[in-house]
Amino acid sequence: MTITVRIVPCLAAFAVMLVGASASGKGGPQVDSARIAAADAEPGNWMSSGRSYDEQRFSPLDKINAENVSSLGLAWTYKLDVDRAAEATPVVVDGVMYTTGAFSFVYALDARSGKLLWKYDPKVPRAKAANACCDVGNRGVAVRKGKVYVGAFDGRLIALDARNGKKLWETDTVPDHSRSYSITGAPLIVKDKVLIGNGGAEYGVRGYISAFDSETGKLAWRFYTVPGDPKLPAESPAMEMARKTWSGDKYFAEGGGGTVWNAIAYDPQLNLVYFGTGNGVDWNRAARGENKDAADLFLASIVAVNADTGAYAWHYQEVPGDMWDYDADESIVLADLNIGGKPRKVLLQAPKNGFFYVLDRATGELLSAEKFAPATWASKVDLKTGKPQIDDAASDWTSGPKLVMPGPLGAHNWQPMSYSPKTGLVYIPAQEAAALLAPDNDAAFDTHTGAWNLGTQPLALPEDPKQLQPVIDSYKGRLLAWDPVAQKQVWAQEYKTPWNGGTLGTAGNLVFQGTADGRFVAYAADSGKKLWEAPANSGVMAGPMSYNVGGEQYVAVLAGWGGAFPLAYGSLSLNAKVRPESRVLVYKLGGKASLPPPKNAPAAPPEPPPLTADANTVNHGRDLYNGNCGVCHGLSAVSGGVVPDLRYLSPEKHAIFPGIVFGARASRGMPSFAGRLKPDEIEAIHQYLIKRAHDFQDELKTAQMARAP
Repeated sequence: MTITVRIVPCLAAFAVMLVGASASGKGGPQVDSARIAAADAEPGNWMSSGRSYDEQRFSPLDKINAENVSSLGLAWTYKLDVDRAAEATPVVVDGVMYTTGAFSFVYALDARSGKLLWKYDPKVPRAKAANACCDVGNRGVAVRKGKVYVGAFDGRLIALDARNGKKLWETDTVPDHSRSYSITGAPLIVKDKVLIGNGGAEYGVRGYISAFDSETGKLAWRFYTVPGDPKLPAESPAMEMARKTWSGDKYFAEGGGGTVWNAIAYDPQLNLVYFGTGNGVDWNRAARGENKDAADLFLASIVAVNADTGAYAWHYQEVPGDMWDYDADESIVLADLNIGGKPRKVLLQAPKNGFFYVLDRATGELLSAEKFAPATWASKVDLKTGKPQIDDAASDWTSGPKLVMPGPLGAHNWQPMSYSPKTGLVYIPAQEAAALLAPDNDAAFDTHTGAWNLGTQPLALPEDPKQLQPVIDSYKGRLLAWDPVAQKQVWAQEYKTPWNGGTLGTAGNLVFQGTADGRFVAYAADSGKKLWEAPANSGVMAGPMSYNVGGEQYVAVLAGWGGAFPLAYGSLSLNAKVRPESRVLVYKLGGKASLPPPKNAPAAPPEPPPLTADANTVNHGRDLYNGNCGVCHGLSAVSGGVVPDLRYLSPEKHAIFPGIVFGARASRGMPSFAGRLKPDEIEAIHQYLIKRAHDFQDELKTAQMARAP
């Protein structure tokens, strides 16, 4: 039974406790591993980020279906505190929604009305924003026995009282704070443990996944994904095996990479935890001192371990010796499929590299692998050896520039895919995004917080609008319905830009997905026909979910633009024409709520100061900017709107530009480059930005003249 409470200031604390108690019956959500394993028995709840341990992101609810979805309307919205990347999939248990926003804020909301029950700010120092490649988003919480768990961006795992949001304990998951570790992923509850990974590969960290006691926060086990100090004994048989696949010892000084920053799944019957691992440090195999034959376990791999002990069970490496940033951290989905006429317990993944993999999840045996998107780095995957047949002529950029497909954004990034057991199809937020990679084999490794270690020449985009347009046109997105048994496309919906949202399948023959250009859309799951859409005011990247309260089915999604694409590739993401505006959007049949007007477009840029530097200085500033600033403020000084566009600097900010770069605004999230950039280098960057501001003024005048009658 649900109790409705009217909250007034003097009774707020009591009301929150009452709602929480009435929702769960015992002072918070009484979820445990057995209840998550039996999630299909209570389809109205969504008790884990992927709903169930198989991570299928499929809702058995069908009150909202292909026949009536046209009547779907907004039920309520809740505005999040920080207008940055909104990436979480909410958890709903017994009428209460738990979700997160940027900088790891946690919210508990009445799932029927959207009223705030409590909010928790972990007070992540804003300067820590420099510690992650791809924005300050958070992908959600886990719940267990009256507690809510969140991985804070700065590396803490925090347990909160689900009734009131009070902190019960926190533990530091980071072994070395001199390195740029971060957490953006959602924890997973497995039995009495909380599992979480960490990010930071590009910055020079060593990857691992950890399991903590859910009651105390004490570390239960940790599985490292790359070897440690070669002068010391290996920590485990798995690390001894991995050590034999690396060459030299430079990897240890650089951390190695292989971070577990997203995908984790669990099979209760096999008692195996599955997780994906990331790229190496550097991206460039030659720069990290590796020979061509080094496999570098466990980079770009799927690894299975015992849930109780973390002991190695099996692995499958998708990209041996990865040098293209082909993480395997994308969605891992478990399903039971008929393969070759036999029922098989399988694991499905569509990672960055463009191949769709089907593995036996008990043994790690590769069953099939086919391209789901254009991929030039390899021609195919050999089923006998399990290894990709790499096309060095097309993709080996260690000795010269190569245009590689997919580029580092991947054919599918973190945005979760879903699987429908009703249609037998996987719904993938696929994309096409090539990249020109060129070597810098002599690049110095930099342990300074916020420094990228790629071994590449600075990434850049054309500055001439005529040269840029073909690049913009080549970047595409699509919703792809994929048959994992036949390994073929069944249908697709095309988008003008990449970086579209995660997907949700439902028993109502529906697939929901948000888009980069600010819409939330429903398609027929079997045919791909578009049935409904609604505005979201901002780009939608997060995975949707569905729940039931009081006999009413709801569909929910977080909207809020951010992440790697709009940060670094601002020139290309402007096709989306959205602003960062983060909120929870919840829909039901006949919903009558409305969104406020979207944020206004930025005002006209101020007149920049005169350019005083010569061409050589400006060109040097361009390389320094793209190598140090472009990943956040946009390559070639074009922002995607998430962080300030530096072509809009005011006269006052131009005057204090060196101070800003040296840390005057670190408390606001602008990291200090003191000790990393010299005063003459900062001036070169400043002159480049002045030049780009003048270019922008010229572009605006040209566009205005073209519109004139």
